[in-house]
Amino acid sequence: MKTPICDYVKQYCETNAVRLHMPGHKGISKLGPEPCDITEIDGADSLYEASGIIAESECNATSLFESAATFYSTEGSSQCIRAMLYLAKQFDLHQERKQYAGSQSDHVKTLIMAYRNAHKTFLSAAALLDIEIVWAPESNQFSYLSCEPDLILLEKQIKELKPAALYLTSPDYLGRLAPIKELADICKRYGVLLLVDHAHGAYLKYLSKSQHPIDLGADLCCDSAHKTLPVLTGGAYLHVSKSTSIFFKEQAKSALALFGSTSPSYLILQSLDLANAYLAGEYRKDLSVLVEKLHQLKSELGEAGFLLKEQEPLKITISTKPYGYRGTEFAKLLKEQGIVCEFADPDYLVMMFSTQNKELDFCRLKESMLSIKRKPEIKEEPIAVHPCERIMSVREALFSLSENIPACESRGRILADLNVSCPPAVPIVMCGERISEEAVRAFHYYHVKSCNVVKEKISESKRQG
Repeated sequence: MKTPICDYVKQYCETNAVRLHMPGHKGISKLGPEPCDITEIDGADSLYEASGIIAESECNATSLFESAATFYSTEGSSQCIRAMLYLAKQFDLHQERKQYAGSQSDHVKTLIMAYRNAHKTFLSAAALLDIEIVWAPESNQFSYLSCEPDLILLEKQIKELKPAALYLTSPDYLGRLAPIKELADICKRYGVLLLVDHAHGAYLKYLSKSQHPIDLGADLCCDSAHKTLPVLTGGAYLHVSKSTSIFFKEQAKSALALFGSTSPSYLILQSLDLANAYLAGEYRKDLSVLVEKLHQLKSELGEAGFLLKEQEPLKITISTKPYGYRGTEFAKLLKEQGIVCEFADPDYLVMMFSTQNKELDFCRLKESMLSIKRKPEIKEEPIAVHPCERIMSVREALFSLSENIPACESRGRILADLNVSCPPAVPIVMCGERISEEAVRAFHYYHVKSCNVVKEKISESKRQG
């Protein structure tokens, strides 16, 4: 498969042209990649008005993912999530205008149902776009990072509320996969869009049987190519399904441009372009070998007494307490042996793999894990995090005056801002909810030291005093 962006940049570098354009480094190497770091000069195309080499490269990605259209993001899945919500709102408005043409009906705010293990980008985007969020029903929750959809109750609520879209995260941070096909069937019965944050799952398209949302019935989804494919950090895709309205294909570029920088990274674009050639060539074979290798490693770790929790092929998620350690403790022990994990909290340890991992990586990991002596099981249960009382909308809370206070003193206050780290960037309490005693215990359990809460109004008597 051709790599038009990479080919153009290579040819440009070979001309040894005098660079009287941005960037200011002028192609002089300090870090190394500067000669290939260009901008929208003549012939280089423009990401949000693509008609040349970028359009050709995106067309290649579209064919590889078998979508109606696949578009590039150089700002990760966060840019794509914002674009998906914007498109869902615009489509909702478009549908309502058609339905109520000529009437005096006031527009009802766009409603999106979502599961609570959403990335904080979803919440900030909903606030900026003035989208109302209703949390989707769950049948079980074993971590604030994961949820199990209650399909029966979900269908009942969708029928009653008639949301514009259902939004979910799959795979989630712990490697659990949502039943996307079943969710898509429910959404289609009621004319509801299905939007999937698929940031961790770009590779799922290339398994022997695709598990990609676009193949399972989603209308829109995003992949962070950089998370599981050999792509530079920030490289991502926004996919539009062939089965959804042409509206999304026609408006996607405008939606991405609304939230994207006017100076997208050409290094990241080249990385996405080069990945196309790999996906079209050896990737499926390499992925098949990797999946088998990881299946064998997981079996061996299970036989050694480790409790594995994930469903996703390229993650190893271990519940460490049965082995006698908190996840953070176990991650520290591995780091001392030169192994750096993706994520750890008091209960879980998450390790991510790709086709770029070498044979030695698997040997070192197995040797290191088996060298850690098993201890008596830690009986402490994870803190259950139930939804707190909603006092105001996410938008109202985020735009309120706030103050930062110790988390241990936050009981009864209304959470204003999502000061959660990435990873995992999944909030324990949602903006606009009153922080409960249970939530305060969860803050302590997950080592949240402070939080931003809505600033309380000072009464006139206090002000005078």
